[in-house]
Amino acid sequence: MHGLVVLDKEDQVIRPAILWNDGRTTKETDYLNQVIGKDKLSEYTANIAFAGFTAPKILWMKENEPENYKKIAKIMLPKDYLAYRLSGSFCTDMSDASGMLLMDVKNRCWSKEMLEICGVTEEQLPKLYESYEVVGMLKPDVANELGFSESVKVIAGAGDNAAAAVGTGTVGNGRCNISLGTSGTIFISSEKFGVDKHNALHSFAHADGHYHLMGCMLSAASCNKWWNEEILGTKDYVAEQADIKNLGENRVFYLPYLMGERSPHNDPDARAMFIGMSMDTTRADMTQAVLEGVAFGLRDSLEVAKSLGIQIGRTKICGGGAKSPLWKKMVANILNVTVEVPKSEEGPSMGAAMLAAVACGAYKSVKEAAEAIVTVKETIEPDAELAAKYEARYKQFREIYPVLRPLFQKLD
Repeated sequence: MHGLVVLDKEDQVIRPAILWNDGRTTKETDYLNQVIGKDKLSEYTANIAFAGFTAPKILWMKENEPENYKKIAKIMLPKDYLAYRLSGSFCTDMSDASGMLLMDVKNRCWSKEMLEICGVTEEQLPKLYESYEVVGMLKPDVANELGFSESVKVIAGAGDNAAAAVGTGTVGNGRCNISLGTSGTIFISSEKFGVDKHNALHSFAHADGHYHLMGCMLSAASCNKWWNEEILGTKDYVAEQADIKNLGENRVFYLPYLMGERSPHNDPDARAMFIGMSMDTTRADMTQAVLEGVAFGLRDSLEVAKSLGIQIGRTKICGGGAKSPLWKKMVANILNVTVEVPKSEEGPSMGAAMLAAVACGAYKSVKEAAEAIVTVKETIEPDAELAAKYEARYKQFREIYPVLRPLFQKLD
């Protein structure tokens, strides 16, 4: 999601894509939030500006690469470039487009005000489709090159988290999915449009034709990968977790902000850190702190949802981190929710396949597909005593970042 791909009038890529986790747009993000104003942005798009979003990247190009900016004929997201090459259809879907900060999410159309702010026209933007709609067919030359039939349909598709939600059955009102991938998300589906007053959560269109709220951490399973492979020098994740015994009693905290943070802090200057170490701190304590820190970060977004009156008692979970029994147990008890593990571990790819099935007529709706396909293979219930211990630890965790925020800005 959010990556900027730009083509010239000859359909040639102008510059390498600027990816979702690129933090170069701090100046442009501040301009949008502080000069244009968060209230106006929320009115226009249902969201405020984050460094990773697409609109700030366009403004960065305008400021730093004016010659490239002048060449722009088409603006698209990475997956939509693939659809364009495959079918010739200049298209995107509602869920992925929601993260560009160019779309009026409530009305599911491009925002004229945001296009004017960014100096682009609607002709430069792709046609909007629902995620389960056919955008075209394989071009004859592509079909021939790939050895496929020309009758193969190309489907609009979805942003990764919206696809993961479909693949885990997070469709309908008040359903929840947690993704422990490179980034971490808590995804709450809704049949009605809604925005939290501080815009701490993203308000996006869902791949099922409705809406969702989403809290997004920039570093989740990537924190565990960094800690194990870069710092400890091992890929044996299971062995590193084997000595972790005393859950809810670790005195070491870890802030999971390796690449800054999105939800709920919106702070590209935030950085990861350990705090609370002493001479008796062990390697296992620090590994435990990394896992817990990510779960605490997810809890931050859950608290925003609670402030809107949304009560989440259970959630699905997917992503590479969900393969860890220990991490799933931590999530269940730190968030104090029942965690359900779908039979299919690959939420996003399963969701994409389900969207294609709907588009091809195998199911009448995304909800029907989810009800027919998604099954649960494991359920983790929170333990009252352990959840109480983690409740106390979480209250301590949430006090750390506000104290350090001014320091992060100075360090940057």
